[in-house]
Amino acid sequence: MGQEQEIIDLLRRRDNAGADALLAHYGPLMRYVIAPILPDPQDQEECLSAAVLRVWDKIDLFDPRLGGWKSWLTAVCRNAALNHRRRSAGDGTEPLSDDLPAPEPTPEEQLLRQERFEELTRALRRLSQRDQVLFYRKYYYLQSTAQIAAETGTTERAVEGRLYRLRKRLRQALGGDGDE
Repeated sequence: MGQEQEIIDLLRRRDNAGADALLAHYGPLMRYVIAPILPDPQDQEECLSAAVLRVWDKIDLFDPRLGGWKSWLTAVCRNAALNHRRRSAGDGTEPLSDDLPAPEPTPEEQLLRQERFEELTRALRRLSQRDQVLFYRKYYYLQSTAQIAAETGTTERAVEGRLYRLRKRLRQALGGDGDE
């Protein structure tokens, strides 16, 4: 049994060693995902703790048939960081009253969102692996252009150019005019 599966099994058994092993083995990956979203080191550590707790609470939702462990883990970390950033931003608006209906989309809006999501997914799959990775790094994991450039051994200008061309291709694939 591999280390990944051992950690998953420990977490599913609610063994505290699972959380320790998760941090020991995947802590650097988790921090890597969180850091671009939350630049403050204290926020990063708070978020890391929240992400570990979220993994602990939601481990039974991980299904290897739906995707890999690292993909699931990084999605949990990304969402924890985005939630932390939203809570920290505190835009000063009052929370909605419990008496008001939830602002849920209508069935038509849900259908349109689903169709648009499927279109985007198909368009992304048609991209090269290199462009898919770039898209996810920039727009899913919210990494800065400088970070992407440094880690890929290229210039920020080159990354920005690739991103421009990538957005243009996606816009055309999704029925837009392709101009920015």
